[in-house]
Amino acid sequence: MSDQAKGHLFAFITILIWGTTFISTKVLLVYFTPIEILFIRFLIGICTLWLVCPQKLKLVDSRQEYTFAAAGLCGITLYYLLENIALTYTQAANVGVIISIAPFFTVIFSCLFLHDQRPGLRFFLGFLIAMAGIALISFSNAALELNPMGDLLAVAAACIWAAYSTLTKKISSFGYNTIQTTRRTFFYGLIFMLPIIFFTGFQMDLKSLIDPQNLFNLLFLGLGASALCFVTWNSAVKTLGPIRTSVYIYMVPVITTAAAALILHEKITWQMLAGILLTLLGLFLSEKHKKEN
Repeated sequence: MSDQAKGHLFAFITILIWGTTFISTKVLLVYFTPIEILFIRFLIGICTLWLVCPQKLKLVDSRQEYTFAAAGLCGITLYYLLENIALTYTQAANVGVIISIAPFFTVIFSCLFLHDQRPGLRFFLGFLIAMAGIALISFSNAALELNPMGDLLAVAAACIWAAYSTLTKKISSFGYNTIQTTRRTFFYGLIFMLPIIFFTGFQMDLKSLIDPQNLFNLLFLGLGASALCFVTWNSAVKTLGPIRTSVYIYMVPVITTAAAALILHEKITWQMLAGILLTLLGLFLSEKHKKEN
């Protein structure tokens, strides 16, 4: 297999896992609270990263610690907590599609805080089309008494992820090993979860924990989505480049929706399908704008 073929395979594996994480979380929410799932997932992830790269990260500037702490708070604690809570209100397919608008907010935050190039008309056109798609998805199941709270939480999660992406771009400029920086971010994410656990309680049922279905989904989230995907995605970026690899992100809502229908038997309406197409079209227009510049 050529290096190019391996790069495409790694990118597809990563997106396949990320696109189905919503399904695993949805299944686990029957037995665990959102914060319990979150804590266990990233505890598994950080332990895995320690085994892969046990070397300690030594910062050349102590002020960089604040950036890692902010990244852990946004990208690990707040983003995934909002995502998990959103899944308790709305369908996994909804969350998967709505989260995919994060690149729009990432561009906006990059312009505001990193002084990147201001997006043009194509970007805003793509954003409006994607938001129209989200509106279709959100109200497609009104007859099924869909609670819009979950969709709003998913949008908030997308904003938080954009903030995290801006912080990780800053972290990448430090020049450290990416596994070590990810592990550092995981560490702060777990630290910020502790107050939430203290106030909400952490009553882990051992019987539920060792249940084969639950254990598989927890390991899938911890080993696969939180550790393995980091390696496969960065391997794909190294081979294909960030632009060609990012195209695979468009497949996330498609995979999530298909998996939700097959595994969770969630109803997929024509209105929802139209919303998915509009969202993907909006993302395509926005990314094409970035490529042309």
